[in-house]
Amino acid sequence: MQTQIHSTALVHADAELDTGVSIGPYSIVEAGVTVGAGTQILARAHLMTGCSMGRNNEVHPGCVLGNTPQDRAFQSDTQSFLEIGDDNIFRENVTMHRATSPNSATKIGNRGFFMGNSHAAHDVMIGDDVIVCNNTVLAGYVSVGNRAFISGNVVVHQFTRIGDLCMLGGSSAAGQDAPPFTMVIGRSQIRNLNAVGMRRAGIPKSTRSEIKKLYGAIFASRGNFDEVLEVVAQAPDIPEINLIRKFYQAKSKRGFMWPPAHKNARLDERQRPQETS
Repeated sequence: MQTQIHSTALVHADAELDTGVSIGPYSIVEAGVTVGAGTQILARAHLMTGCSMGRNNEVHPGCVLGNTPQDRAFQSDTQSFLEIGDDNIFRENVTMHRATSPNSATKIGNRGFFMGNSHAAHDVMIGDDVIVCNNTVLAGYVSVGNRAFISGNVVVHQFTRIGDLCMLGGSSAAGQDAPPFTMVIGRSQIRNLNAVGMRRAGIPKSTRSEIKKLYGAIFASRGNFDEVLEVVAQAPDIPEINLIRKFYQAKSKRGFMWPPAHKNARLDERQRPQETS
């Protein structure tokens, strides 16, 4: 299949387009941009210098990918990047910014689905098979694990980590790290495990039971982080448990989310014990 460029599109001579790329009306592809085979850039999208993407992506109208960071410390002559994998869908008006530091990159994995008006700021790291719903914003240095589901109108504070197969409910505010396989509702509150997501991911019942058992022990500590580390260190050596172990053992800049202390309680972050790593 041949590359197709609409007569009204502006594609810089130094942009690299692979076979089968389609560039729609009034779209702009700046110098140094690379676009993988089979990618479709629809009308009025803007791919800026520093952006590269793999194969078979869909970029819908109004998207701006690779703009400079919204960071007062950023120097305009800094060379940084936005690196996008394969088979992603970017719906209307998605914005993603390149990284802040020289030669660093904001990184987006494969098979992501980014719905209308969602935003990923500078230095964000997003894994594979992630869904980010409408009007959701990820601040700088946020990381999102594989198969996470972030609902609409969610805000995620800078440096926050969202674990694998974590689900954030609509209009949530994530200001602390959300461990793998958890379900977050409201302001940094774990309300349950993502049982539906785990089943859909093919995690066997026996493993789901081990995950539930481990989190029961973790949450029983209620802020005693040394006890949490001891609990995860002694947990079974299976891949899903290892994800949880690695998540808690890694350095956290925001601390970790907890369930409410009592059923139906509604706590804010100022009332939670502070964790250190």
